[in-house]
Amino acid sequence: MDIQLFAIIILTFVIHLIGTLAFAFRIAGIRTGHIAIAFSLFNAMVLVSRTSNSFQAPLLAKRVESSILGAGANHLQWDFALILGAASVATIVGGLLIPTVQRLATGAVASFKKRRNLLALMLKTLTPRGAGVVMQSVALPRYQNLTSLRVSNGFPAVYIGMNFAATALWTVGVLSAIYAGSIDPEFRVTASSLSAVINGVATIMMFILIDPYLAGLTDDVVEGEVSHGFYRRVLVWMVLSRLAGTLFAQILLVPGAHLIVAVARWL
Repeated sequence: MDIQLFAIIILTFVIHLIGTLAFAFRIAGIRTGHIAIAFSLFNAMVLVSRTSNSFQAPLLAKRVESSILGAGANHLQWDFALILGAASVATIVGGLLIPTVQRLATGAVASFKKRRNLLALMLKTLTPRGAGVVMQSVALPRYQNLTSLRVSNGFPAVYIGMNFAATALWTVGVLSAIYAGSIDPEFRVTASSLSAVINGVATIMMFILIDPYLAGLTDDVVEGEVSHGFYRRVLVWMVLSRLAGTLFAQILLVPGAHLIVAVARWL
């Protein structure tokens, strides 16, 4: 594995890790009653994810370009499989870190409430005391939360399914579009541009359909209309469907790339 591929894998890992940890900040918002502050703090992590995303795509494009020029495109499918594997591993790690991050986020919300300075809050974590708080917050998911996945009345199966589909599309969108360039180098610029269409569909599903449901469910928990147990089960299923989506993206990579090539030629 060369440095370029390693960097792409790390960036992919960061992107999907932060995406999974969003659920921890939802729980922190419920625990503290300050949902808006919790999401505001999470937005700071989103900036890291978007920065990683901005570096990931050019590095992927450069890898495909180098393979085309060097006539070494045969190993690309394996490289992309490793990158998608990093997305799945990041989702698993993120799911296991949710209890720890939820505790840290709860403390961060309380600290921010007293002193509303995000930069000072971030610098505080670099102090010995801040490191001690991080160590004390380390916790593994409870066995009951991992095993109590029963489907009860009101279970949002439709939203779980949409989360699976949206994650699969969002995970493979850029990768399939860039990989398509190795299949037909003549249309690689057009193919790469089509990633915005795929990601657009996934984004619409996430922010127009899935996120409003979770936001409403979060408010219902705060108001006591929905139990914490039911809410935890839904979040566990969301993480599992997200993981399944990253795994299914492995299957979609090559067919998706060929479909993008066909569309690029048609355009």
